[in-house]
Amino acid sequence: MKKIVVISDSFKGTLSSRDICAITRESVPRIIPGCEVIAIPVADGGEGTVGCFVDAVGAKPVAASVSGPWGERVDASYARSGSRAIIEMASAAGLPMVGGRRDPSATTTYGVGELLRHAVGNGCTEILLGLGGSCTNDGGCGCAAALGTRFYDADGRVFVPVGGTLDRITHIDNTETEELLSGVTLTLMSDVDNPLCGQRGAAHIFGPQKGADAAMAERLDANLAHLAEIIERDFSKRVADLPGAGAAGGMGAGCMAFLNARMRSGIEAVLDVVDFDAKLDGAELVITGEGRIDAQSIHGKAISGIAKRTKPKNIPLVAIVGCVGEGAEEAYGLGVTAIFGIDRAARAFADYATESAAYYRATLEDVLRLIAAIR
Repeated sequence: MKKIVVISDSFKGTLSSRDICAITRESVPRIIPGCEVIAIPVADGGEGTVGCFVDAVGAKPVAASVSGPWGERVDASYARSGSRAIIEMASAAGLPMVGGRRDPSATTTYGVGELLRHAVGNGCTEILLGLGGSCTNDGGCGCAAALGTRFYDADGRVFVPVGGTLDRITHIDNTETEELLSGVTLTLMSDVDNPLCGQRGAAHIFGPQKGADAAMAERLDANLAHLAEIIERDFSKRVADLPGAGAAGGMGAGCMAFLNARMRSGIEAVLDVVDFDAKLDGAELVITGEGRIDAQSIHGKAISGIAKRTKPKNIPLVAIVGCVGEGAEEAYGLGVTAIFGIDRAARAFADYATESAAYYRATLEDVLRLIAAIR
């Protein structure tokens, strides 16, 4: 075998995409001498996206001090490559940042807007914004406010809405934001297609993991519906039912409405930026993976996006994963050739999570030995 491409998502909390790349760079040449290894760290827009771009395309990290989810100052960063900036909202409004203080009715995306303003102010004209891992439900209003959008209440006062105060909005003026972003293209990276409101919307589906109980989720959902009505009235844009509008607490809808952003599958956008199709030239095998593969893996996750690129080229695609869940067999129809879980014994993933690196290496090398023997 002359060339293998490795492009795996992280095993969240246990094994990073960069760790996987390091393991494969060491193991493949040892077991299949002379085989070229192209290892590409990848993320689909959530936590870790910036770091992957720094490694994959030589982007430069840029530091910035911005507002955190509770308005505190935090140190954040984004990646820059030429005039392109890659930003993950989790660096300024991520769920781990709030610890035990989870309250999506009060947290803000204002710091995400500050990161965008910093990138634009430094000459970036193409921005990729990852929407994964948020702790917010403000419909992207905080982000827009940081970029100059004015939200007015019934008394004509300007305020920065959060999830619990979206119902106070009576009018929105987006003039300053439109001027600031003139000539800038903004692409949203997300792996969810949920609408803004309703039982599949931002508040009901993602609110509970951010700290919302049933009553809060109902109130947040009603507030997002109110925001959608104001947006339609003031901007003649219907965003509530657009795929991905409910991503990151309605950040998808807000960015499409206020920032003229377009939504893309996170993995599709990433694969384009790292020039994945070109890297497939001459490849005889692609190795991918993620922490868990199940029926959800066919809906915009990394493995499904990669399979869409390898299948037309008839390149075998092997998935090495943390664990195999119900419905994983559907991945075969997408173009996945074989699936291997890294568990070495019959026990739950949580019981061997701390050994993920060693187990991943062992599973990878078993696959490689089989390939070497067949060759």
